[in-house]
Amino acid sequence: MPSIEAVHLTKSFHRAAPSLDNVSFRFDGPRAVGYLGPNGAGKSTTLKLFVGLLIPTRGRALLNGREVEENRREALWEVGALIETPEPYPTQSVRESLATVGGIRGLSREGIDAEVARLQEELRLPSLDRRCGTLSKGQRQRVVLAAALLGDPPLLLLDEPTSGLDPAERILVRQLLTRLKRNHLILLVSHQVADVAEVCDDLVFLHRGRVVLQDTVANVSARVPQRQIDVEFLQPVPPLGPSTLGAGVQTVEKLSDRWFRVTFDGDDATRLRILDACRRVGPVGQFTPPTATLETAYLDVLRSAGP
Repeated sequence: MPSIEAVHLTKSFHRAAPSLDNVSFRFDGPRAVGYLGPNGAGKSTTLKLFVGLLIPTRGRALLNGREVEENRREALWEVGALIETPEPYPTQSVRESLATVGGIRGLSREGIDAEVARLQEELRLPSLDRRCGTLSKGQRQRVVLAAALLGDPPLLLLDEPTSGLDPAERILVRQLLTRLKRNHLILLVSHQVADVAEVCDDLVFLHRGRVVLQDTVANVSARVPQRQIDVEFLQPVPPLGPSTLGAGVQTVEKLSDRWFRVTFDGDDATRLRILDACRRVGPVGQFTPPTATLETAYLDVLRSAGP
């Protein structure tokens, strides 16, 4: 079973304040964990400690029960990592770039070919014969993400995996990560709170090198009173208004012919009445708070943590 654990993990550079200060957390088994915080909070430093690019000043980093500092090769053998903004070699083709990583991972030629074919389909990679230097930023990002996924490692450390992707590419990667978390453990660093809200089960908030909150996505979102609901119908419906949905509804914003955003008084009884009214209008596909709920909670956590 994959696991990741930080034990009083601390990293200081020279005499400055620690970039990472006494950070501890542990996660076991399949799930996706969002690792959030503003720029400079220590997120990338944490990942570099986990993959052995930095040595802890104090504390321990463990992957699948193995301490990274003691035996980095063994600890990282079943780990896929994407740290900061790597770039494939521009003179290599996509196939050559992935084959190089597959060889380092110890895959056979047949295994590399099978993995490259799988990832080309899952990530819609460009032609395998194209030179990486001719690819767009989004295409290169999908190639380096594919490299992290080669060999299907059960533990994934992903730093901004949707960086540089257009909206369609981001959706593709989010859908892939949502499938992977069923049998993989993913530590996901991202400034895209919408990605975290859709993919992750748990959250760790980091501020000035310290963990200021660790909880589930559901519990963190619940910190903010939910006064908006996004309703998506399975088929187009006539325009909705507050009078259609009953008492307590303040506004109804039409986002498309099937999708509406309802603002209400936040009362649970009102929410149930809205759902019942929507079901009378037509079959309901989704009835969820907008992702802005987690964004608001994120800002609230940072304000509570201080400057």
